[in-house]
Amino acid sequence: MTFDLPDSLILDTALSVSGLTDYIRLLLEQDEQLRQVWVTGEVSSANHHRSGLFFTLQDTDRTAGIKCVVWNSQLPKLAQIPVTGEQIIILGSIRVYPQRGEYQLSVWQTLPAGVGLQALRYQQLKNRLLAEGLFDAQRKRSLPTHPQTIAVVTSPTAAAWGDIQKTLKQRYPGLHVLFSPATVQGEQAPESIVKAIERVERDGRAEVLILSRGGGAVEELACFNDERVVRSLATCSIPVITGIGHQRDESLADLVADACVHTPTAAAERVVPALSELYTEHRQRVVALNEVVQDSWETAENKLQVLRNRLRRLRLDRQVQQEVDKLAWKRQHLVQITTGRSQQATQHLELLRQKLASLDPKAVLQRGYAVVRQKDGAIARSAAELAVGQELVIQLGQGGVKVKVMEINEPPSGFTVAYGGKPAYSADSPRRQGRQELNG
Repeated sequence: MTFDLPDSLILDTALSVSGLTDYIRLLLEQDEQLRQVWVTGEVSSANHHRSGLFFTLQDTDRTAGIKCVVWNSQLPKLAQIPVTGEQIIILGSIRVYPQRGEYQLSVWQTLPAGVGLQALRYQQLKNRLLAEGLFDAQRKRSLPTHPQTIAVVTSPTAAAWGDIQKTLKQRYPGLHVLFSPATVQGEQAPESIVKAIERVERDGRAEVLILSRGGGAVEELACFNDERVVRSLATCSIPVITGIGHQRDESLADLVADACVHTPTAAAERVVPALSELYTEHRQRVVALNEVVQDSWETAENKLQVLRNRLRRLRLDRQVQQEVDKLAWKRQHLVQITTGRSQQATQHLELLRQKLASLDPKAVLQRGYAVVRQKDGAIARSAAELAVGQELVIQLGQGGVKVKVMEINEPPSGFTVAYGGKPAYSADSPRRQGRQELNG
């Protein structure tokens, strides 16, 4: 079949390869939907090139595929490196490669799909909470040794609640248990758990809280990785222990709790001691105490015997007797010295008394002498000081008399009165002259 077209029409409508390619590139690269598009699929034929990573993303049924490239500058920023056979989610934009007339997806970011995406979100939240210090060992509190009241947060229909009640009753009868029911599976579970914890805190009686549920698939335990639940446990005013029935990985609730175990029964066993174990420990402490007392008594007895033996060797009674003898001799010596000094003091005192008696004016008066005083109390020592008619007081050995001067007799020339009224003679007295004549 042939087409008869004018040559002018062909020239006017024909496009060059580059023109057509540019037109297609403009259509694809300027489309708002294709400038930032999310695409999910399976990685196949991944190849590393010096400029980047080239791979094909195709549907799982292999009915369609698209070429993709991650340039070397973008590789370190990817959350997950594309690996052949893995399901991923890609964020990128459509770019046209003019030399080959092909289009490809220029990749900005890759995320794991399905379970892998959940794992990525889990890891990102874990890293953020870890950076805040919510999992630090320093902030974890010790559980009370003998709590009287505990709180349990779990589903009222779950087997976990029955296991906890049975274990607590067997191990610690009479314990007060506060039950705060919560949904522990599904979309409503995080909010329900947070409210159950708030009820326990408002009540204020519980000393420790158990957050628990039985086993289940990973998606069924997702509520224990919810940020709201984790932060509620982190700010809880009482210690928290988790007993979530899984063995593979720890949930974020386990990491933030003050203690964690893998089953509800283990949580109940951890939170209270068994009375039988307490009794056994008590008996062990009694035995240990008796042994310590016995050892201490034997040690003290041995030390006492050693001291007794040393005392016998030292003969302290003899040393004490020697010291007593020394004290007795010193006492006798002290008595002798004191007696001698006392006698000397008595003799000296008697001598002073005799001197004082000899100097006592009253003693002189007792021997018949008298003291003549003028009216003003002055002692009259010379007749020349007196006047006729002057009143005088004469003090005798026994009493005194008042007299009046009737006559004044001057003493003879050269005559003086010595102490005591005895006459004394001057050098030119007749007695003195007589003595001189006798000597001459």
